[in-house]
Amino acid sequence: MAKQSQPQARTQQQQNNRADARNTNRGTSGTNPVNAQVHGNRGKQLNPNQR
Repeated sequence: MAKQSQPQARTQQQQNNRADARNTNRGTSGTNPVNAQVHGNRGKQLNPNQR
């Protein structure tokens, strides 16, 4: 019989990191460093002057 794998529960740190990656902190004066890393190159790729 094959051993069935159980889905692993996400740790609190993994859940926080996933939420941070999606959160843009709209309406605040600060930035979200995790979100900035996730979306860092996107603006350059979308800029028509860089194509």
